[in-house]
Amino acid sequence: MMSVLQLPPELWLQVFSYLSWRDKLTVRSTCSPFRRLIDKSRPLWRGFSVVLKDFSRYNQPFWRSLAQRQVSRVSLRSGRRKQLKELHSWLPALEVLRLEDWREGSIDKLDLFSQMWSLSVTSCSIPLKNLDFLLPLKHQLTQLSLCYVQITCNASHLLAAISQLTRLKSLVLHHNGTLRVPTLSGLLTHLCELRHLSCTMITYKMLSHDFFSPAQSTGGTALKLSDLQLLNYDAVVTQEVLQPLSNLHNLSVFHMYSVPGPTCHLQTWLTSLPQLRSLCVHGGHPLAVYADFLPSSLLSLTLCVDLQPEDLQVVSLRASHLEHLHLEPWGSSSNLVRLLPQLFPHLRTLRIRHQTVSDADFLSLSHLLLLDTLEVLDSFYRPDPSDPSWVVYEPSPRLQQLISDLQVQTNHRVRVITNSHRDPLACECV
Repeated sequence: MMSVLQLPPELWLQVFSYLSWRDKLTVRSTCSPFRRLIDKSRPLWRGFSVVLKDFSRYNQPFWRSLAQRQVSRVSLRSGRRKQLKELHSWLPALEVLRLEDWREGSIDKLDLFSQMWSLSVTSCSIPLKNLDFLLPLKHQLTQLSLCYVQITCNASHLLAAISQLTRLKSLVLHHNGTLRVPTLSGLLTHLCELRHLSCTMITYKMLSHDFFSPAQSTGGTALKLSDLQLLNYDAVVTQEVLQPLSNLHNLSVFHMYSVPGPTCHLQTWLTSLPQLRSLCVHGGHPLAVYADFLPSSLLSLTLCVDLQPEDLQVVSLRASHLEHLHLEPWGSSSNLVRLLPQLFPHLRTLRIRHQTVSDADFLSLSHLLLLDTLEVLDSFYRPDPSDPSWVVYEPSPRLQQLISDLQVQTNHRVRVITNSHRDPLACECV
């Protein structure tokens, strides 16, 4: 019989392309031919992210393996400037860099990374003096994330520095309420290519009439912004304020309070954005308060709110062609899952929790004839009911059997995900 190692490398690379990152690393350790083949095939590692901390632990073979794979996405934890220089010596083509808990009062050496287009600075315990480190990157950055970073300069300096990054397409500004910016108008004036904006709204009680209006726009000129995330939101807004957002396709609202105020501001947002395709709502008013305002253009919906079965019936009438649903209702969802095949027959992806769902209701999802991906969000169990502290974070035997039965009923058409692998470079606020 022909040795497996005599098979063409192209065939092995095709097989390896179906493996997870963890499985690739496991296969890599089995023999030298596989290690060389996997390490030197850049397509196998496209999108791979590595988390680095304590550089003294890493030897030359480690760095050489990263260089061979041409790793271009790195998260550096508790880093210092000298480590950026060492990082550049091994990975000069770095494209995406996340600095978590940066340990110095300023950042430099970033200009070494001439191909870097995405930068994240997050959770820094030591305050940064200013944002001058951004200036050498102003012609290359398309993504910037500043998340819970203490900055000693004032808000005007911060906005002036960010405004020079005229190629930005994605901007994340998350803070604890220390950043006082009366309006985003000045920022949006300079960031003409911005498509994605995620910002903390904890300091706003009412949005000014020009909050989203670039200074040079007249007659309510629309922004190119298509994706907007609002964290800790509870601000009064009018339709006039939202006129520049007519190109918005994706809206995510993370409400400040679990107990809402007397006015549901989300109603104004929904009536002002008739072309919205994706809506994500966490907290705030019960779904019943704004279900009648959902635009018919919706294809994707995330609901982490208080809702009742009759509310979903309203949603199905308003958004009859919904394809993607993430359902995490406050309280029990045991009587909701059974309704999904009838209410949303066009679903392609579904995310739910299963703990309180009966076996029959779970298996009824096989009637969703277009469903191709089901994600179970609570894949853990307690083996001993008398010991609630003992939790096993993997699918329970019951869940494994349900998944097997569902896949048999759908002829393995539905892919079931039980453990989501979050991108280590992604912002953890959303």
